[in-house]
Amino acid sequence: MNLKLITICCCFLLTACGSVQVAYDYDKKNDFSQYKSYDYYPDIQTGLSQLDEKRLFKSIDSIMETKGYENSSTPDIYINIVSASRPKPSNSSVGIGIGGTGRNMGGGISVGVPVGGNESYREITIDVIDAANDELVWQAVSEGTVSEQMTPATRNEKLKQVAEKIFSKYPPEK
Repeated sequence: MNLKLITICCCFLLTACGSVQVAYDYDKKNDFSQYKSYDYYPDIQTGLSQLDEKRLFKSIDSIMETKGYENSSTPDIYINIVSASRPKPSNSSVGIGIGGTGRNMGGGISVGVPVGGNESYREITIDVIDAANDELVWQAVSEGTVSEQMTPATRNEKLKQVAEKIFSKYPPEK
């Protein structure tokens, strides 16, 4: 096999493992074309740090503007955000093995050491609520990994990717 092909496959597998997973749900009877303006849910409690909250709001505002929505104090829809984190299981392990072939016998011990510091899973749920009826009409739940060692630029890029992936399916196609 070509070394370039192997390298590309490995890079693809590494980035695929760290990608954000998103599940969507929505009211199929709802007419999403009626919505032209949005705002964030009053008294929103995202569960994110203030810095991450600002980063996510900025990304969502940019996406919504691109989709033709206007931020308004009297919106058609509210966006609510809730997040939760849980520890990622450690990848470290200890293994002991014995084996042999023919007259040769051997054994070994291996120890896995966690690399990359403390990581956790972060789940971000975004609800789109019809403001007139105060009714949930669309929801996306994303899950991805975050690390304590992420730089501000990395955090910004990760939250931007999360917002883009979440809103890639909004409004839903009929």
